[in-house]
Amino acid sequence: MPLLDRHIGFLAALREAGLPVSLAEGLDAVHALEAIDLTERESLRAAYAATLVKRPAHRDAFDTLFDLWFPPTMGSPEEARDRPAYDDPEVRRLREELSRILLSGDDMALRTFARGAVGAYGRGNGGAGQWFSYQVLRTLSAETLMAGLLNAVLTERGGIDEKVARQTFTRRIERFEELVGDDVRRRLAEETGVERVARSNVRPPLEQVDFLRATRADLAALRREIYPLARRLAARLTVRHRRGRRGRLDFRRTVRTSLSTGGVPLTTHHRPRRPHKPELVVLCDASDSVSSFAHFTLLLTYALREQFTKVRAFAFIDGLDEITRFFAPGADVVEAMTRMTTEADLVWVSGHSNYGRAFQVFEDRYRDAITPKTSLLILGDARNNYQALSLETVKRLAGRARHAYWLNPEPARDWDSGDSAASAYGEVVPMHECRNLTQLAEFVETLA
Repeated sequence: MPLLDRHIGFLAALREAGLPVSLAEGLDAVHALEAIDLTERESLRAAYAATLVKRPAHRDAFDTLFDLWFPPTMGSPEEARDRPAYDDPEVRRLREELSRILLSGDDMALRTFARGAVGAYGRGNGGAGQWFSYQVLRTLSAETLMAGLLNAVLTERGGIDEKVARQTFTRRIERFEELVGDDVRRRLAEETGVERVARSNVRPPLEQVDFLRATRADLAALRREIYPLARRLAARLTVRHRRGRRGRLDFRRTVRTSLSTGGVPLTTHHRPRRPHKPELVVLCDASDSVSSFAHFTLLLTYALREQFTKVRAFAFIDGLDEITRFFAPGADVVEAMTRMTTEADLVWVSGHSNYGRAFQVFEDRYRDAITPKTSLLILGDARNNYQALSLETVKRLAGRARHAYWLNPEPARDWDSGDSAASAYGEVVPMHECRNLTQLAEFVETLA
């Protein structure tokens, strides 16, 4: 494939994976390539990364795609073998060689060894099927070499702490597994197409991970992302207050200034504008279908509490309870969410979402929480299990609030499907699609 076609395909793959790559940045990458030796693969990687990668969180996806579009080698010259028994002499020889490489820490030798191991044992169905990394890892069982590696450095060399040595070899074994996976993807890309392998192996950037489909690892990473996002949003809200319209006319100061121009008020003076600092009330669906979304939006809400004079939060399923007490300043969010699910009175009868009843309970018990200073934020997918909607109640709540917003974590194309009442509620409270951090950030900028 010509370099230009490979370059264009690489940029398209980055965009498809969710990395923001503009046309201008693609041209910057071309100019960067003019300044390097194209035969130096790591220089090529660095040039592309410097011009195309904007955030550290995007680097893993970039490296995976770079390895697919600019592989370190081509072809598969090794002869595929059937998976041998564990005590096969060839396997013992390879394990001894792998042990020596892990002891030396030679990354280039480890890469070469991984490539040969994939070629020999990575092909499925006796050499006629797809490529699989687990077959290579199971055959060589690198993790079982740990005891011998530790013995070599602790008894023969000495002077090394066991914990440090174990961590070092753990990293090297993980590096071997990573190199095996890289070579398997390379071979698959050669046989089935780079685009296909890229789509199946590259996850979207963290800010585009769907709240409703986030894995446990995604949830941990998203928790770390909430705090810097909240700080940026708070700073933008402060700037917005400062750039608001001018305050009331300062008549005395204007008249005094006009004396220097014969009484003509050429320059007017205004009192400093006092930024509006509203109260915030959150109504959050805590059912299992949107629990991840509720977790992160509540976390962000409390991270932004300094922008509001008062924050009160309420969670509901088919019952409703105030959960503000669980999210006091300094409280651990994970612990607070656990306490909320076990101590809050959220279930009435069925334990299935009942928005209509939740709104009625809120109006009966907590109607005083909403005042003309209040911003009302409703979080949920509007799936009401075919129960009564209580639209009039929602109208009264939204009418008493200064602003009312509804964030829906489902794609807009799925609204009104099945038991969704998104359009009915959306006619009363403006409803916004909010499926990931990017959309959440775009929305929260409008809160104040």
